[in-house]
Amino acid sequence: MIAIFTLLVIVILSLLVVRIATVALTLTGLSRELARFQARSAFTGSGFTTNESERVVDHPVRRRVIMLLMLVGNAGLITAVSTLILSFVTTDDQAGLTDQFWFRVLLLAIGLMTLWLVAHSQWVDRRMSQVIAWALSRWTDLEIRDYAALLHLSGDYAVAEMAIQRDDWMAGCELSELKLVDEGILALAIQKANGGFLGAPRGNYRLDVDDTVIFYGPRSALAELDNRKAGTQGNWRHHVAVEKQVQVKSKEEQQLAAATGDDVRERDGKTPHLDGNAVRTVG
Repeated sequence: MIAIFTLLVIVILSLLVVRIATVALTLTGLSRELARFQARSAFTGSGFTTNESERVVDHPVRRRVIMLLMLVGNAGLITAVSTLILSFVTTDDQAGLTDQFWFRVLLLAIGLMTLWLVAHSQWVDRRMSQVIAWALSRWTDLEIRDYAALLHLSGDYAVAEMAIQRDDWMAGCELSELKLVDEGILALAIQKANGGFLGAPRGNYRLDVDDTVIFYGPRSALAELDNRKAGTQGNWRHHVAVEKQVQVKSKEEQQLAAATGDDVRERDGKTPHLDGNAVRTVG
């Protein structure tokens, strides 16, 4: 009997640990379904090489949560298996009702079924999630925003920090002169050599030698900009980068138009029709 109750307690604690980890991952910006999947995967030791897994390991707070789950999961699994075996070991042939094999199976089945119903209750899920989220926000230092996701740091985009050197193409120029926006690159901040800091710099800010600039844009464009030197060749490479960005934007617009054009024109089986300054629908 004691072994049965011990096993049920282990299952309860396991469910609670996974639920806490799910909420913790949700607070870092993951969707609830993805957070639940990753928490269960880490707790049970089941690895999946997916893009979602990369999003977890690339985030420092998520890595801490997952590593803790791995440790707790291994210990909990070993304890649960050992307790399950002990639950059905009887050394006394004249054991009473509570020590009979069928009674233990029935008791374990009822306990697990009850836990399953509670774990899948929407009401319990909402209340537990609210309490756990409040506790984590109050007593932990979890980062509640995934800045990598907010900045769309997936695919070909990234944030890069560049130190301005004397022979750089950007040295001594204002942002408005460089026209980096035409290359698809945004200047997020400037750390001045004298210690000053400029957030969201405007076009009239000048980039001096030894300044450090934080840029956001395509990885390939950022890498090329970091190696671009002053002079005629640098100006030509800027022109080539602008032309490349124009082609990229044109391709993106064509793909967007192809994906949404038919839906807009044929929604609900109706065709938009222009009549003078008015727009009416003919169906």
